[in-house]
Amino acid sequence: MSRTIALAEPAAPFLRYLEDWYAALPSADLAALVGEHPERVAVCSIDMINGFCKAGPLSGPRVGALIPPVVALFTRAYTLGVRAFVLTQDTHDPATPEFGSYPPHCLAGTAESQTVAELAELPFADQITTIAKNSLSSHLGTTFDAWLRERPDLETFIIIGNCTDLCLYSAAMHLRLEAHALNLSRRVIVVAHAADTFDIPVSVAHELGIYAHDGDLHHVLFLHHMAQNGVEVVGDLA
Repeated sequence: MSRTIALAEPAAPFLRYLEDWYAALPSADLAALVGEHPERVAVCSIDMINGFCKAGPLSGPRVGALIPPVVALFTRAYTLGVRAFVLTQDTHDPATPEFGSYPPHCLAGTAESQTVAELAELPFADQITTIAKNSLSSHLGTTFDAWLRERPDLETFIIIGNCTDLCLYSAAMHLRLEAHALNLSRRVIVVAHAADTFDIPVSVAHELGIYAHDGDLHHVLFLHHMAQNGVEVVGDLA
């Protein structure tokens, strides 16, 4: 039998701490980060596709609002000389077991699985690598690790997109934990204002018979967890 846990009152000091921590996230200077070695920097965008940003059962305005800051970051990084750009994207097989947890979404060959036009139409879009994934992981069963092996000089990874607590978290933590395991000199940076997750209020969850998901809490809590494990979490990149 599991122990009884009371959260509402005991967690209040921690929630206030999280609010303060998030409000105090530092800004970083992208130009200084890139410096004189843009060949050592990669920008990785997670799941900036129609099925999460524009249309489909898992799309929503919170994630759609990420399009301008993500596009702006890509553009500024390219201007600074960065050329290692990756889009990891849900491109699901209809038989994926993931659909036991989430509604069918972003099926391969559908508009939902396609990159949002704002990224696909960037003037340097032909230099962006797109990596299909069939799960929350950008690494398992994908070509991401092969892409990394072809670019051994990469040392800094800027991670943006969605969802903070799911696919983005999986990508950032894999890169960080791999560095720990292999003693790699690697920076993994998550930009909080170019990342987000979805929101399902408790009332909606009860009505539909699904899990509730507080977007703000999951966003901040998982950013904090990544920071605890060596991921550099910044508010934005000025």
